[in-house]
Amino acid sequence: MKEKNDKSMFDKLVGDIEQNRDELKLQAHLFKKETKDEWEALEKKWHHFKGSARHASIEAQAASKDVFAATQLLGEELKASYKRIVKSL
Repeated sequence: MKEKNDKSMFDKLVGDIEQNRDELKLQAHLFKKETKDEWEALEKKWHHFKGSARHASIEAQAASKDVFAATQLLGEELKASYKRIVKSL
């Protein structure tokens, strides 16, 4: 049961990050130079995260807790970074 709860929490995290990213992507033309640099670095992390999240989701039953935890940590980092960009606008 805990694994299902972890998966639904993880899916919510992925959804939240994706929504934050999509909202910011619409405002990208307003970014200052330093924010654009941060955005580009985040885009690389985002693509890595999406691949890891997809893999973790597909392999949720067999994935090690370490892989799941590392992907979740990266997700939390992305979420915080997107929020930081929003505050800078």
